[in-house]
Amino acid sequence: MEILKCEGIKKVYGSGANQVKALDGIDLVVDKGEFVAIIGASGSGKSTLLHILGSVDKPTEGKVVVGGTDISALDKTQAAIFRRRKVGLVYQFYNLIPTLTIRKNILMPLLLDKKKPNQEFFDQIVKSLGIAGKLESLPNQLSGGQQQRVAIARSLIYRPALLLADEPTGNLDQKNSKEIIDMLKLFNRNFEQTIVLITHDEKIALEADRIITIEDGCITSDESRR
Repeated sequence: MEILKCEGIKKVYGSGANQVKALDGIDLVVDKGEFVAIIGASGSGKSTLLHILGSVDKPTEGKVVVGGTDISALDKTQAAIFRRRKVGLVYQFYNLIPTLTIRKNILMPLLLDKKKPNQEFFDQIVKSLGIAGKLESLPNQLSGGQQQRVAIARSLIYRPALLLADEPTGNLDQKNSKEIIDMLKLFNRNFEQTIVLITHDEKIALEADRIITIEDGCITSDESRR
C-alpha cells in the first residue's frame, strides 16, 4: 500500500541569475511499513525534500501525495493541521517546549486538537522508549538522548501515516545514536510505522531497508536491502 508518492518534484530558490535549483525532478514512491534512508552530502537537497514531504515547504513544481492527500495543494493552515495529524517530524534539535512536562510535550499534538490520548498506546510508546519514569520532569532535566526519545514519542502519538526524521542522531554521541536508530527500527517493525530518515552518515543509512542517494537535487540511486 502506497503511503507516499512524489511526482516531478522541483524546488527553485531565487530568480534570474541568482536562481538555485535545490530539487530537480524527484520521483519517489514509499509503501506502508518501509524504512527508507535518504542519504546525501550537505547541499544535496535532502533536507529540502524532507520539508516538502512534511508539508513544511511547497514544491515549485510537481505533486506530493501522503496517505491519499495531495499535500502540495494545501494552504498554510491546512498544511499545519495535516502535518500535526498525519506526519511525525523528528529533527536534530529536539524542539521540546522547555516550560512543559515531558508528558505534556508528548501529548502536545493531541492537546492542540483537544483530543484524548489512547492511554494504552501512550503507555506502550513511553515504555518502549524508556522514558516512563520521566513524564513529570522538564526537558532540561533530561540528557540529549532522552530528549530525542521524547521528540520521537511526540511524533508518534497521533499514529502518523509517515514519520520523517531529519538527522535525528546529529546531536548525539555514538551510543545514543545507536539507541535512537534501534528504537526507530523497533517502531517500524512492531507498529508497521513508515519511516523516512534523512542522513549524511552512511553507517546510519545502512540500518534502513532501502537507501536512496541524492546528489545535486536528483536521485542517483535507489537500492532495496531487504
